[in-house]
Amino acid sequence: MSRGDSLDLFERGRPRPRQAGRDAPGTPLAERMRPATLDEVLGQDALLGPGAPLRVLCEAGELPSLLLWGPPGSGKTTLARVLARHQDVRFVGLSAVSAGVKEIREAATLAAHERQGGRRSVLFLDEIHRLNRAQQDALLPYVEDGTLTLFAATTENPSFEVNAPLLSRCQVFVLERLGTGSLEAIVRRALADSERGLGASGVGASEEAIRALAEAADGDARRALGILEAAVALHRQGSDPSAPLAPETVGRAAARPLLVHDRDREEHYNVVSALIKSLRASDPDAALYWLARMLAAGEDPLFVARRLVIFASEDVGNADPAALPLATSAFLAVERIGMPEGRIPLAQAVTYLACAEKSNASYVALGRAAEAVERFGSAPVPLHLRNAPTPLMKELGYGRDYRYPHDAPDAFVPDRNLPDVLGEARFYDPKEIGAEQDLKRRLDLWRNWRKGQGKS
Repeated sequence: MSRGDSLDLFERGRPRPRQAGRDAPGTPLAERMRPATLDEVLGQDALLGPGAPLRVLCEAGELPSLLLWGPPGSGKTTLARVLARHQDVRFVGLSAVSAGVKEIREAATLAAHERQGGRRSVLFLDEIHRLNRAQQDALLPYVEDGTLTLFAATTENPSFEVNAPLLSRCQVFVLERLGTGSLEAIVRRALADSERGLGASGVGASEEAIRALAEAADGDARRALGILEAAVALHRQGSDPSAPLAPETVGRAAARPLLVHDRDREEHYNVVSALIKSLRASDPDAALYWLARMLAAGEDPLFVARRLVIFASEDVGNADPAALPLATSAFLAVERIGMPEGRIPLAQAVTYLACAEKSNASYVALGRAAEAVERFGSAPVPLHLRNAPTPLMKELGYGRDYRYPHDAPDAFVPDRNLPDVLGEARFYDPKEIGAEQDLKRRLDLWRNWRKGQGKS
């Protein structure tokens, strides 16, 4: 491939809106309405407002390699193009869905030629998390020596999805999920714009319809404009096209919102973390919301049930001993009856666990005991606790002086049962909560008795 042919990959001069593509028949509204300047980008004031870091870097002409991390429809691709448009650079865009090492090296070769002429090159790599480790490594030398300035975009947590060496060479900027107000402004702009938007159609919309549309978009500007375009098309087929767009038409166009969720990436852990922390905070309403959110998004109900079993022991514990068997029963019920009916025992378990008394004392106690094992190693088992199945072991003192608690008054003997090196170590500290109050009272009595009369 000659240099002249290869340069067709680059937009010559400063990157500019692809007007021919935007004006072509069938171009989606979201593409036509893509912002062309920083001021047109909505919902990212923390990055682009007056004095905000990304705007300052852009206006100073000192943009480094950067990684834009945010949910779908938050404006990552748009922002990358707008930022590049403010710089004196050559720009090439690739998608990691279809590009690999070959395309990256081709872009780097062309960028090296541009660099000899004194022009920087920006490589925009969309969905960088789709590249495997070897493909990401192929970018490193070109980013490191400045052949390429990398603008990358991802919906996934870059801490998990981007190689550490590459991540260390990029500044990470987090784009927020678009709020309802920003989405409403985007919709109004599209309805009013006669050149790029729907202004020439003459269709207006009620405030209720605009609000319904923004809510149905679930934080995604691309989805908002797609629903708007479909809603206007439905509206124009109705009995009164001159009337304002109604919420009912928006509902027909939106159908069911697609929830942002996944089975093994960050949003999965974010939502389950919200469920567990709502349970721990004794907030059944929030816990039910997160449960419903997970189930609506297609989460494995057995995964949810397993987490409830863990929570019942870790966070409720002996404050309410009924919690663990109830959570275990919910797991078995879901396993055996399946969905959708399985959501009912899940709801019962969630509400019970949220309202139960809480204690993590047994979980914390295990951690303390594990620390003692780490510190003291395999400390000898006291002789009176050892089993003595042979005459030799009996001669060596195994089992000597062991007292059978069931033969003692109150079924308790005050002998010490820890290795000598641990002394009077205490791991379990019951709380004054729920059923654990009785455990604490009995345990304090036994410990005092053992301390005063136990074997030395």
